Amino acid sequence: MKILISTDIEGVAGVFHAEQVRAGNGEYERARAWMTAEANAAVQGAIAGGAEEILVNDSHGGFRNLLPDGLDERARLVLGKPRYLGMMGGLEEGCDAVFMIGYHSRSQGRGILAHTINSFAFARVLINGMELGEAGLYGALAGEMGVPVILATGDDVFISETRDTFLGAEWVQTKVAHGQGSGVTLSPAASRRAIAAAAETAVRKLQSKAGSSSDPKPVPFRIPAPIECRLQTQSAALADLFCMWPTLERVDGVTLRFTVDSMQSAVRTLNSLAAMSFMLR
Repeated sequence: MKILISTDIEGVAGVFHAEQVRAGNGEYERARAWMTAEANAAVQGAIAGGAEEILVNDSHGGFRNLLPDGLDERARLVLGKPRYLGMMGGLEEGCDAVFMIGYHSRSQGRGILAHTINSFAFARVLINGMELGEAGLYGALAGEMGVPVILATGDDVFISETRDTFLGAEWVQTKVAHGQGSGVTLSPAASRRAIAAAAETAVRKLQSKAGSSSDPKPVPFRIPAPIECRLQTQSAALADLFCMWPTLERVDGVTLRFTVDSMQSAVRTLNSLAAMSFMLR
């Protein structure tokens, strides 16, 4: 069994402030070490559960945060950008399941450091009428490739937003959000222990459990094509810029939409728009 571990930083235990998730300061250096340690806990639990091969995807910012020399040597590391599958880079190698470690709630939510892909540019993202954050978007991309999300970790708001999307998955609450930058956290050590235990349970369940109505076996989260994406931007200027793309349709001052034939195309378009937004920073 091959597992892809997609690792973000905002949902990691102990992380609350933007300074902790941006390179160039001591707070970030400490947070990226916690991020690496939570990825390692997921690796250790997955192997204990019977996983034979593991890819760890660095899924935050520039995708260069995890410490390669600190990673469990039984895993391989997916680093850098651009990459077509973004936070799901590694699925192209053929994986059986995905862990989402250190994830966060969607933009406009009340979770810690909540955003969707690009906090400067995107206010809301709706796919076929469903408002989704990064977990939903990338979970649907994995589902399109036949791969279920079987473990997700982050704060309580992230979990409440996402739980119904990934039925049968295991969940680890690392923090309770009191606001965008405040709350109550597990210690990094306690978070790692919980993640390792949940990872082992998730892999064992996927391999052996038939499932029941109260504890279903995980299945891929699929959104049928065609895929209509409605994107609300953070400003009219951003909508002006994005609608330079001829296939995007302006809906109102800050809203645009486009239709594609797959979730992969939707995610690739959103990531391209996020890159365009740097013209206005």
